Formats: sequence, C-alpha cells, structure tokens
Amino acid sequence: MARSIWSGAISFGLVNVPVKLYSAVSRKTVRFHQLHEADGVRIQQKRVCPQHDEEVPYDQIVKGYEIGPDRYVIVTSEELESLDPKKTRTIDIEDFVELDQIDPIFYDHPYYLAPDKGAAKAYGLLLTAMRESGRVAIARVVIRSKEHLTAIRPTGDVLTMATMLFADEVVPTDRLDELPDETAEVNEREVAMAQQLIESLSTDFDPSKYRDEYRERVMDLIERKADGEDVAIQPAEEPARVPDLMAALEASLAAATKGRGGDDGGEDGDAAKKKPSRAKGKAATNGGGGKDAGSNDGKSSGGKGRAAKGSSRAKAAGKS
Repeated sequence: MARSIWSGAISFGLVNVPVKLYSAVSRKTVRFHQLHEADGVRIQQKRVCPQHDEEVPYDQIVKGYEIGPDRYVIVTSEELESLDPKKTRTIDIEDFVELDQIDPIFYDHPYYLAPDKGAAKAYGLLLTAMRESGRVAIARVVIRSKEHLTAIRPTGDVLTMATMLFADEVVPTDRLDELPDETAEVNEREVAMAQQLIESLSTDFDPSKYRDEYRERVMDLIERKADGEDVAIQPAEEPARVPDLMAALEASLAAATKGRGGDDGGEDGDAAKKKPSRAKGKAATNGGGGKDAGSNDGKSSGGKGRAAKGSSRAKAAGKS
C-alpha cells in the first residue's frame, strides 16, 4: 500500500477540503555503486579542501553563491531559514484555467490527492465540480520547506496534482542555437508524404505498450553476469544515412506499412509484446547512494561490501 507523504487541505475561497498527498510515480532507474576495480570495495566520497589537502568536517562547511571566478557570497543557514516560505498545511488555489492553456512543458512531478478522514463529501463535491467545469486549478503549496506552483485536475475518480515549473525556469526557444533554417522550404509532395507516414503510425495511446527496453537489457545483463555467464559486448549499429528526404520518407512509409501488415492493430501482436525472459516482471530498485545506469560520475557512500561474483540473481538486483 502506498503511504501518504504529506497531509493538509485544499483551500479555495472559504472552503477547505482535507486531503492526503501520494506520489503518483515510482521510478525504476537502475543504480550502481562505484567500486575499486582491483578488489571490488566501494569507493568513499570525502569532502577535501584542495588548498590545505585535508578532509573538512561537515560542521566547518558553509554555503556560498558564486558571483565570479573564485568569488562567493557566504549565506548562513540562519539567513536561509529566515527566508523560508511560511510553512502551512494548505494548498491555496489561486485560479481556475482551461487545461489546453497549459503547455505540458511546465509539468514537473505528479501526485495523487485523496480525501482525509471525514472529507469524502467535500472532496467529492470539488471533484465533481471541477470535472463538469473542465477547469484546472492553479495553486501554491509548501512541501519540505519549498514552495511549489501546482496544477490540480480530476483524473477519473481522484484529484491529481502536478508540481509545475515557474515561467522563468522554462528556456525560451529563441535561446536555442540551431533552430530550423527559415530558408529551408518543403514542397507539397514532401508534406503529403510526411502526413501519410504520421497517419500510418497513428493509433490510440496505450501506456502499457511502451516499456523501458534499455532498463530491461541492463537488468538482463546484471542477472546473466550474477549467474557467472560471460557476456560478449555487441557492437552498436550505426544508423544508415539517407541523404534524400523523399527517399527517407518513402522507405519509412513502406517499413511502417509492412510492420503493421496492413492492419492498424498489427503492432499489438505477440511479436510486439515479447519481452526479454530474464527482465520480465523485474523492477529495478532505487537504492540510495547509487548512480544511474550509464552515468560515469554518480556518488556513493563508504562501505566494505565487495563486488558480487557468482552471487544469486536476487542479490544482484537488490544491490542495484
């Protein structure tokens, strides 16, 4: 059972609806620890002052904001605490807007809002009113000493809340180095072919259809090595270059048509649903102190554990 991570009340006007907050996602990132290659012992991370070449105790470390090369403004913990947003237990609704007015780029992390004890009627009233109005509530809430802008909307029989980015956190497109060249014109035949390709790939959205195939391959590799298997590294395939745009569109359309076998539901067949046998049903852990798969600079804390050699499959997955 999921556990609530925050409790409070949705506030709009003079109405308060007691709610509990639950995370709506469970990340399945594969994480690794850093080990010494020679003996498999975990690497320790130490805070070292390069000027004195000595480790610095935590109580002697302060926060500094860089304003120039080797120039910092020191800010104390007491000064930061005095600026903390007022800790309240309310989600304060400021506006109601149309859903299609919110660019998805502003969404950050999703949560569920469930009614607290004795709040079922008020919660149901707000849920029904918002569903019938088709509006999304824009609100503010303080969670773990940080103020968040949020969007609240009905999803089925529950209210969901997504934290949002503030406007100055979204990078404007005019800051991008390589935007489409205004002089690059496309002809009607190319547009028609592209639209035909889009139509050939169009279907209803089914989230269960899409899997993290990279994570499955990583877990499969870990399990095979944990079982003592020598795994050969397969060379990466370089994508073929098609210099002619029309040739690329025609080849893509032919491949899409052949892949679906002339039937829009072709991708839902057994071949599309086939999963690696070892990774099927596996959920990689989010163990603390690790780093993401493929990362080269993640942090890990000290320890005396050694690299698993010939260990069980469960131990390999659990130590990720």
